[in-house]
Amino acid sequence: MKKRIAYSGIEGAFANIAAKKIFPDEEIISFLDFRSAYKATENGECDFCVLPIENSYAGEVGQVTDLMFRGSLFVNGVYTLDVVQNLLGVKGSSLQSVKKVISHPQALEQCAVFLNDHGYEAIDAVNTARAAKQVSEMNDISFAAIASDETARLYNLEILASDINEKRDNSTKFAILSRSDEKFFPENSHKVIIMFTVKNEAGALVKVLNKFGDFGFNMTEIRSRPLKGLAWTYYFYIEAEGDYEKQDWKQMISEMSYRCDKLKILGKF
Repeated sequence: MKKRIAYSGIEGAFANIAAKKIFPDEEIISFLDFRSAYKATENGECDFCVLPIENSYAGEVGQVTDLMFRGSLFVNGVYTLDVVQNLLGVKGSSLQSVKKVISHPQALEQCAVFLNDHGYEAIDAVNTARAAKQVSEMNDISFAAIASDETARLYNLEILASDINEKRDNSTKFAILSRSDEKFFPENSHKVIIMFTVKNEAGALVKVLNKFGDFGFNMTEIRSRPLKGLAWTYYFYIEAEGDYEKQDWKQMISEMSYRCDKLKILGKF
């Protein structure tokens, strides 16, 4: 029986493309938003969900980070998808005929220089694939979408301009989440994701962070997010590299937990 893989968006969205690359032989299931895809996996309707956690240009996807902090799913791996944005229009349109461009806010931000240079008005959409579908259905040469070349083929659109994102190293990291804490990719990469809140006492955060170095872990990413419902209170997201199979891993977590109100090992992969 095929596994069911949840993602947010419609066919042609970058999340859909990532899900198909990670799970080429499984059933890919579309959901309207991040929360719906997450909850469908949490309640057993789906086996995995593939959600974006960070773009190299636009930064973190805060809504997904919040879901990971509050929810029960584990990260089984992280997949990086190179993102190439293109300007798509209906047949008969051109760079000169286009006046308005529809896409996801991050895609619009990634292509802001191109849009400004051409004097296009930017219009937000839920995601890039929905923007392409909308332009296709409108069949108006004054509208265009920003999306992938795969999306152009899906919705019978023409590529008016290729590779229009400002940064050429544009990529998005997608988390593979499930109810199990087992890693998905077979290679032994020794990466961990930990999320936590610290106790309200002097030096608590520094003491927690120092534990990574003390136990031989290299922090590759750290960021904070406001804790909903508690003004001026934050939780922290950390990615680190190190050997979590060593005996002193448990000692490290124990010493960190002493300074934390909540500590969650989100993934080891």
